[in-house]
Amino acid sequence: MQLSARGRYAVMAMVDLAARAPVRSGASSSVPLAEIALGQRISLAYLEQIFCRLRRAGLVLAVRGPGGGYRLARAPAEIAIIEIIRGSGEPIRTTRCRPGGLPCPGSSPALPGARCRTHALWAALGHEIERFLGSVTLADVLAGHPAIPAAAA
Repeated sequence: MQLSARGRYAVMAMVDLAARAPVRSGASSSVPLAEIALGQRISLAYLEQIFCRLRRAGLVLAVRGPGGGYRLARAPAEIAIIEIIRGSGEPIRTTRCRPGGLPCPGSSPALPGARCRTHALWAALGHEIERFLGSVTLADVLAGHPAIPAAAA
């Protein structure tokens, strides 16, 4: 499975933003991006690129002027992790297969659009990962849920 650094950083930064900007009277307070960059040890320039995408995806709002920064566009319980990953512009890839009906690596070159023998397996795994990430919200992550089973940790 491939989840890009951008997707991981977007989730980490959004969790940090949610933790730093508690909701007060219906709206969260803004947090300077530099604080998140420092806290997560992510380049500020890279984080600015990520947050530009997250803003376009409607997940964060930019606040200008003194006390400016970013804030969540919705409550943490209303933002699923899969939205953040998609909003960062990075897909979750579970196959080596090429999109657009091109043949998979390892498939028969004689059959245009042919899929490799393991395509259905990896595609099903991808759907399960997306389903799982769609069921977990920022609020869940902040609360430590879903927790990692002791045997897996």
